[in-house]
Amino acid sequence: MVNRLLALLPSTAALLLSSTTLAQTPPEVSVSIKPLHSLVSAVMEGVQSPHLIVDGGGSPHTYSLRPSDAEALAEADAVFWIGPDLETFLIGPIEGLAPDARRVALQDIDGLERLPLREGGTFEAHVHDDHGHGDDHDHDHGHDHDHGHDHDHGHDHDHDHGHDHDHGHGHDHGHGAFDAHYWLDPENAQRFVRHIATVLSEIDPHHAESYQQNAAETEARLTSLTEDMRATLAPVADEPFIVFHDAYRYLEDRFGLNTVGSITVSPEQSPSARRIAEIRDKIAELGATCIFAEPQFESRLVAVLVEETPARAGVLDPLGADIQNGSDLYFDLMRFNAEALRGCLQQSS
Repeated sequence: MVNRLLALLPSTAALLLSSTTLAQTPPEVSVSIKPLHSLVSAVMEGVQSPHLIVDGGGSPHTYSLRPSDAEALAEADAVFWIGPDLETFLIGPIEGLAPDARRVALQDIDGLERLPLREGGTFEAHVHDDHGHGDDHDHDHGHDHDHGHDHDHGHDHDHDHGHDHDHGHGHDHGHGAFDAHYWLDPENAQRFVRHIATVLSEIDPHHAESYQQNAAETEARLTSLTEDMRATLAPVADEPFIVFHDAYRYLEDRFGLNTVGSITVSPEQSPSARRIAEIRDKIAELGATCIFAEPQFESRLVAVLVEETPARAGVLDPLGADIQNGSDLYFDLMRFNAEALRGCLQQSS
């Protein structure tokens, strides 16, 4: 960061550099999860490459920081994350390691489409393990939908201390009240992109034009993506399906899909014979055409669960575990999920 570098220089050199070279140095940026990293990368295209914290199939609930992650947070001028409702492992490190960074919890931005968590009936509680991706459902689900966000949270928005919000404290909507997989609605992704560009332009005015231009191009791509996905999914919108992990409500809501339930299955432990029988009964009872697991589940386990049922097996991915990182990942991820849904569901439509 600029201040730390200036402190190491002789005073004369520091004065010369402070208003020239260093003022034009792109900011160091860290981003929590792959889909969000993709959107930040798109906005920063041609300026700087942000650091990704949770790579591969790591869980944003139980991820352990690597030394390189801790170093990146300590050097960050800005940190983008969904917020404490999702990346629970970051709540402490983001405060302790990046106290001077602009910390942006995108779950709090104005205009975001927010859907309440659902549980009970045909939707089962999540399993919290190393692959859980999900949200902590031990919270009150009776929260009303009057979000009433107070985005000041007691902080002065001149950003002297780099706070966009009081992370981990005092959200008016209450932690865990809403499904935190906001990015699976491409219209929410557009809102993210707009806010990311605004934040980066504020902390790095020298490259503001690039951020704004990149954001406009990315928003246009997201509009085209939404239209393409709507065309892909329209023929199978009414087909009932079940998921292993109830992470796709935003996708379902945006494109009118028919998720009829979820089941609790851990990728770390094979279900008992009794549990398999229960799952098969549930599939039959709900009339599900397909049952969708995620990349960490062995195909053999999925095959066992759907055996002797009319349902077919498919795979959905909320994070892009096996997709190459970068500005295209978000688009590849969303198209992957749309094609996976269409491919499994269309066989009976």
